[in-house]
Amino acid sequence: MMVVFEVFVAPGADPNTLLSEDTKRETMAQVMTLEEARKVGFAGLPDPGDKVVRLIAVAKRDAPWIHRALETNDAVGTFRVHEVD
Repeated sequence: MMVVFEVFVAPGADPNTLLSEDTKRETMAQVMTLEEARKVGFAGLPDPGDKVVRLIAVAKRDAPWIHRALETNDAVGTFRVHEVD
């Protein structure tokens, strides 16, 4: 099972700072734009309008780590969590 975080980047923030390189390496998290996610098979993604959105896909066991990282990051406006089979 996989968990996908739908992250809405705070206005003016750099989406490349959502997760540290160490966190991405240790969890093997995949950070994607909506366009990149569609190319690898994610479907039904809404149009974000003028918002900057990133999807972060990670194994369920690492989801709490990513959740904590996003909660404490000023670049994150808000996020939603989706479990994917």
